[in-house]
Amino acid sequence: MAAEGSTKVVLIALGCNFGIAVAKFAAALFTGSSAMLSEAIHSLVDTSNQGLLFHGIKRAARPADARHPFGYAMELYFWSFIVAILLFSLGAGVSIYEGIDKLYRPHPISNPEINYAVLGIALLLEGVSTWQALSAFNKVRKGQSALAALRRSKDPALFTVLLEDLAALAGLSVALIGISATHMLGIEWADGAASVMIGLILASVAAFLSIEIKSLLIGEAASEDLQKNVHTLLTAEGSKTSPVRAINEIRTMQLGPNDVIVAASVDMEDTATAADVEAANDRLNHAIKKRHPEVRYLFIDVKAASSAMKPAPEALLDRVKSGSINGSMGATDSNGRVDSATPTGVTPPAPPPKPTIAARPASARKGKGGKRRR
Repeated sequence: MAAEGSTKVVLIALGCNFGIAVAKFAAALFTGSSAMLSEAIHSLVDTSNQGLLFHGIKRAARPADARHPFGYAMELYFWSFIVAILLFSLGAGVSIYEGIDKLYRPHPISNPEINYAVLGIALLLEGVSTWQALSAFNKVRKGQSALAALRRSKDPALFTVLLEDLAALAGLSVALIGISATHMLGIEWADGAASVMIGLILASVAAFLSIEIKSLLIGEAASEDLQKNVHTLLTAEGSKTSPVRAINEIRTMQLGPNDVIVAASVDMEDTATAADVEAANDRLNHAIKKRHPEVRYLFIDVKAASSAMKPAPEALLDRVKSGSINGSMGATDSNGRVDSATPTGVTPPAPPPKPTIAARPASARKGKGGKRRR
């Protein structure tokens, strides 16, 4: 999801929720409905949350500087986490408290027609906001299930607005049921129960957001598609007339919705010149960033290729079997026995020289005063 798309979704949700919050507070004041008051608080929290998300998007767009050499993209994750906390503490907490209070002290609702009118307007506006967020979300799903796409999304501004809008639609439906049961069936406690249910819905959404945003905040890897494509490009580079011979490791980290850092370790021929290594690095940098523009930083750690190292014992055994080392598997000693530790054609290392002990001088063998001991 591009940053412009996320900003548009957030601004639309901000305007819709502000209008809904004003209407709900007015309705709650005139009718005394606990469910409507919970919905008003919910919309007010949503409005504040969208304001924080918009602030986070603007802060994250600042360029890198000496103090933050990789930029400020992760600041959006911080503000998104604050949004999840506010949704849980204010939205869910106040709604549950208000609902429990209404359950202990139930009372009828006055002027329920106002509630119905406000709920109808709210459903219309929330539907517009949800449709915008869902359309933007479907563009980046790439055939995944909704839950999988939400968990793999790297844009908290988008999926936070989407989940809040879906929770708002669910809360409005619950509020409508609770108010209708209280008004038409005379079940006074239904209004309070609806408020508690709205609080539980908000708490569930807040918990999900907290878990997902925390993962991004502490350094989540880039998408699996990006990692596979980087591995494919590195492998393709190794198949050319290039010094790249093997891929040791690839590590990625998501710095922001459109900012990724990639660190790769590769083996290159020991005989490769600095110009060869630089040319291979330039090709990889161009190919990876062309395929994934979100890769802002690419670091390649070059190591000597394992093929340039000394042969291992298994390779030495293969040389013996192929005949490149003549003779039997071991050399024979003077008694005709085979020394399996030393293959024919391989000169064993010379034993280290024995240390020599110098004779002590005569003075060292005397006692005190230079006299010889008896």
